[in-house]
Amino acid sequence: MCSIKFTPQGVAERSHEHVPSQRAARVPEHASLLLALVDRARTAAIPGGHAQGNVPRMGALLGCGPDTSGPRRLQADFGAAAVAAAVASLAGGFVAWVLVRYRFPLQRLFDAIVDLPLALPTAVAGLVYASLYAPHGWLGRFLEPWGITGAYSRLGIVLVLVFLGLPLVVRTIQPVVGQLERELDEAAACLGASHQQVFWRVHLPQLVPALMTGFTLAFSRGIGEYGSIIFVSGNKPFETEIAPVLIVARLEEFAYGEAAAIATVLLAASLLLLLAIHTLQQRSSHAA
Repeated sequence: MCSIKFTPQGVAERSHEHVPSQRAARVPEHASLLLALVDRARTAAIPGGHAQGNVPRMGALLGCGPDTSGPRRLQADFGAAAVAAAVASLAGGFVAWVLVRYRFPLQRLFDAIVDLPLALPTAVAGLVYASLYAPHGWLGRFLEPWGITGAYSRLGIVLVLVFLGLPLVVRTIQPVVGQLERELDEAAACLGASHQQVFWRVHLPQLVPALMTGFTLAFSRGIGEYGSIIFVSGNKPFETEIAPVLIVARLEEFAYGEAAAIATVLLAASLLLLLAIHTLQQRSSHAA
């Protein structure tokens, strides 16, 4: 970009030095933070890197080094996501079956309510669950005498993740249930099969790929959830710690290497889950 300078003699001189524009000068803070994070991850992964003093390596996070507490820090996140995905798969399969196979009043309203967790801000969902299941909340006051802690525990994390993963499972299974041929039910009934035998031997094999895809989607949503879980987890070390909160905490402590290690584990898990979803979809399309 050219700039014009005026000398004392009044002669205008044109300078071709580069003057950064106002838009280019406003470099986002997150961009520099991301660059620093990538640099720290690179140096932490190199055995002879200059950042091995205060930055844990990837092996420590995976439990391959002297410090074996790394896997325990991710256990709450991955364990709760797996349990919540399993519960959401069972509940979502039931909801999808009822919405497709049966007709009842206000069916369209219930069908629309299924998508509420997708439209609702995750922070709102976390606040609602925290207020409901807190020791003095609407539901928590009845659970507290029984020794059930619905908030600031792993149960609270699982409940929130089930709420968020349920629509993903329902919308994945619902089209498959709609494509099931009712003539197969009649043919199996003519052969003497009961309703339970028709479901387990005829319908369930066709629903397995969709169920596994819904489970994978709910699990991948759960391991990266932050906005809602932060209100109900309590962030207790080795109990209710979740990976996104660990990443934010390490960034605030300027431990970029450890934050990058945790992010790399989540990234690898997400890529594997995407590969699994793609494989399941291909198998279901070939089977159809």
